[in-house]
Amino acid sequence: MDFMSIFDAFQNTMLLAAIAAWASAEGVKMIIRFAFYGKRGFSELWGSGGMPSAHSATVCALAMSIGLRYGFDGGIFAIAAVLALVVMYDASGVRKEAGKHAVAINQMKEALASETEAPPKKHKESIGHTKPQVIAGAVWGGIVAVLFSLIG
Repeated sequence: MDFMSIFDAFQNTMLLAAIAAWASAEGVKMIIRFAFYGKRGFSELWGSGGMPSAHSATVCALAMSIGLRYGFDGGIFAIAAVLALVVMYDASGVRKEAGKHAVAINQMKEALASETEAPPKKHKESIGHTKPQVIAGAVWGGIVAVLFSLIG
């Protein structure tokens, strides 16, 4: 493997579709957070949670791209589809529950903090997704994959 073959990855439309789905979902998320909640800044791009799920968009764009390129009946699509399902389940299940725990812990920390202490550092509460956020991300990823398959 030579150094130049690394640049071949930038011609891989399946990889590019996944990256584009992630980036565009994060962009949409940033716009939604600004429009509805007044939050602005690029720090919002790196946050977890929110509409649409960028994680779901990424893995669904990858799976759909693989299916469109190699067929939906092959082993490589099966691997990508299972990966996508695990990521989406994790986003709406495990990480969503961890966010609920963070809310409860933050409330307990606030209640136990004395007035003379600095406010306790809060745990991040928005780390998971609702099912509509996951579904929107999955649909977004599918759309991006189809668009990339048409131009690539």
